[in-house]
Amino acid sequence: MRDFVIVGHSAKTTPDFSLEDLPGTSGRMDVLCRCINSAFMLSHGIRRDVRCHLILMGGPEPKILRFDGSRLRHLNPDERSTAALIKRALSIDASPFWRESTPGIYIRKGDLRSLLESLRDDGQRLYYLREDGAQLSGTVSEGAFILGDHTGMRDDEEQLIESMGAETVSISPLSLHADHCIVIINWMCDNAAVRR
Repeated sequence: MRDFVIVGHSAKTTPDFSLEDLPGTSGRMDVLCRCINSAFMLSHGIRRDVRCHLILMGGPEPKILRFDGSRLRHLNPDERSTAALIKRALSIDASPFWRESTPGIYIRKGDLRSLLESLRDDGQRLYYLREDGAQLSGTVSEGAFILGDHTGMRDDEEQLIESMGAETVSISPLSLHADHCIVIINWMCDNAAVRR
C-alpha cells in the first residue's frame, strides 16, 4: 500500500466554504483537491493501492480525512467535485475513530502525530519530501510519503517527522507543488513495482 500525507495548515475543518470559490473560502482546499486527484487518477480508472490522508488544521481542532483507493467511489478528475466530497465528509460529526462519509472516504479527529504513529505502527516506512533531502531511490515501491501544502512545513512539524524516524528524501532540488510531487512519486513507485 502507498500512502500520501498532506498537511493543510489553513484548510477548514468545517463544511462552510463555497465550491464556487475554493481558494478564497476554504483555506486553500483547492491545493488538497489537486493532491487527491494526483494520488488516484488514472486514465479511465482509480488507483486501488493508494491511500491519501489530508490533515486539516484550519479550525479549533484538527481533523484527518482518509481517501482509500480500495473502496473509493464517486471521485472525478476535477477540484470542485472532489471538494464536494470533502464538504460532505466534514458535515459528519467527527470522533477519535474513523467514520465513513461516502465509499472510501473517512474522517476522524486527529493531528500529524497521531496519524504518523498509526502509519508507523502499521509497518509503513515514512518518507518526508524536502528539496534538500537524499535522492529518493528508484527502488521504492511503497511507504508513506509526507508533504506540506503551499506553505511548507513548520519547524515543529519537521522535528516531529524526524522524531518518528522518517527519512528526508528529495525528488528534485527545486521546490515543486505537492500534487506534482505525488505524480512523480506514483511514477517512480509504479516503475519500481514493475522491475520487481
